Amino acid sequence: MTKDQIKFLKAIVQTPSPSGYEKSVRKLIKARMKTCCDKVQVDVMGNTIGILNPKADFRVMLAGHCDEIGLMVQNVTEEGYIYFNAIGGVDPALLPGMRVFIHSAKGDVPGVIGSKAIHMQRYEKGDKGTTQIHQLWIDIGAKSKKDVQKVVEIGDCATIDAGYLELKNNLIAARGLDDRCGAFVVTEVLRMLSKEKKLKIGVYGVATTQEEVGLRGATTGAYNVNPDVGITVEVCHASDFPTMNKNIVGDIKVGKGPSISRGPDTNPILCKLVQKTAKTSRIPHQMLASSRPGGTDTAVMQLTRGGVATVLISVPNRYMHSPVEVISLRDLENTAKLVAKTVLALKPNQNFVD
Repeated sequence: MTKDQIKFLKAIVQTPSPSGYEKSVRKLIKARMKTCCDKVQVDVMGNTIGILNPKADFRVMLAGHCDEIGLMVQNVTEEGYIYFNAIGGVDPALLPGMRVFIHSAKGDVPGVIGSKAIHMQRYEKGDKGTTQIHQLWIDIGAKSKKDVQKVVEIGDCATIDAGYLELKNNLIAARGLDDRCGAFVVTEVLRMLSKEKKLKIGVYGVATTQEEVGLRGATTGAYNVNPDVGITVEVCHASDFPTMNKNIVGDIKVGKGPSISRGPDTNPILCKLVQKTAKTSRIPHQMLASSRPGGTDTAVMQLTRGGVATVLISVPNRYMHSPVEVISLRDLENTAKLVAKTVLALKPNQNFVD
């Protein structure tokens, strides 16, 4: 990956964007798309749409959601402690002792999620069992409720303070790689395809919103774009670390290339085209069985209007929905190559009925 690509990836990864609060990351993506697209627009749901060859009748929609899981301020006690709820699939067990930022109109407010000392837990029977999110609180150092209200409002969102970290062997760790990976790939594919002089189809790259709370941005985005083909770029569960059961998840390794999903969400003809493209282009890839529909933007794109030929291509991700998600930059690069070459292999008016 180039220094320019890494700079953009770092920027979007480190920009907070919980579902419904994607404005800041949207600005970065929009600016990037404007450097290569014929047209860029933002819809009422906050989806950022970069368009190449808008006059073409045959349309392919690329979807990668730019939102992440997060926290939301729910209540403030008279003593100045802030109780919160989850935005999306947050694991409460990972939260005690974490540093956070509350993103308010006054700016980013630092805080910590309180954690009772182990010394105290030993003697209190009630502390045993599963951590519930309503039992946790954020401490910003406030003296009282009024002190909190000077800088924080009910409904403000918050994120864990966990930025971009370089690991060995071209791996990185960060919060929210699910799915800034997808938003990154969609944006980079638009840049790659913008250099193709003979692009015969319309390409709509969409950084979708609110995926983590119900695939909401992709639902309206796909209806508006009305694509013939939909390609979702996501992350999938890697199974190459302790405690993962390959018989349940599949044998998916970080660094061995993007995964291509097969299942109800996938059009079989389109899936074969992606596989053929990966093989002929010598792009390392893995196959992933997805027996149940739903869970990614693929599901709602497939059911848009009269139906869309869809496929899911994913970047293997360790420790998903944690502050330390891990991916390979090589996988990210190969995912972009595979998506771009798949788009170029599509033909106008191609038939996807087998």
